[in-house]
Amino acid sequence: MQYLRSLIYVIQVYIAMAVLGLSFTPWAILSKRGALVACKLYARYAMWSARWMVGLKTEVRGPVPRGEVMVAAKHQSFFDILIIFEALPHPKFIMKKELLWTPFIGLYAKRLGCIPVDRGRKGAAIAKMVTDVAKEFDEPGQLVIYPQGTRVAPGAQTPYKVGSAVLYEGTGYPCVPVATNAGLFWPRTGILRKPGTAVVEFLDPIPPGEERRAFLARLEEAVEGHSDALLREAQEG
Repeated sequence: MQYLRSLIYVIQVYIAMAVLGLSFTPWAILSKRGALVACKLYARYAMWSARWMVGLKTEVRGPVPRGEVMVAAKHQSFFDILIIFEALPHPKFIMKKELLWTPFIGLYAKRLGCIPVDRGRKGAAIAKMVTDVAKEFDEPGQLVIYPQGTRVAPGAQTPYKVGSAVLYEGTGYPCVPVATNAGLFWPRTGILRKPGTAVVEFLDPIPPGEERRAFLARLEEAVEGHSDALLREAQEG
């Protein structure tokens, strides 16, 4: 029964993406605010419908950053993207370049000021990312990066990439680490969505000025430690 509910949920939530994407396209093209409103509405709808269709609730912990900061988040599934996006006032994501060709997501990502990265070019991609961030931050916002570079299953270990440290140095912004347990309920792959409470936790900021290795070590300790704690909490609850 839970699988059937999950299948219905997945189908309708992608239909909602298409409907909202088409409906808001004229406003989104004319105004960045139109793109932001559309994406916020979609995130809220996806979380609201998950609550009553599959029993998946959401919780945001910690002080949500409002100013110009870098947000370095644990990435376990599409659901943690939605929770973070809805929570932040004006998020701008570092995203893989291929997503620009995804229907609706590509258009709205461009309008929101998200930064595409060609992950195959490595050093050149990092340099371009820092340059593109400087251009996009003519308008205030929260820059969201996934320091492991991809979705990682709960409890799995994947190295933290240097790109987040380079961006931290290049922007001079404080960095807010973010932990989550969302992948426990909404896996990276597959249809099944499990009931429970997906938590996103904003942690104490790391001020500007840390040395690169020290920053990465501090970031990894905060994100991994709190994500593991959220995982244990959910499993024991």
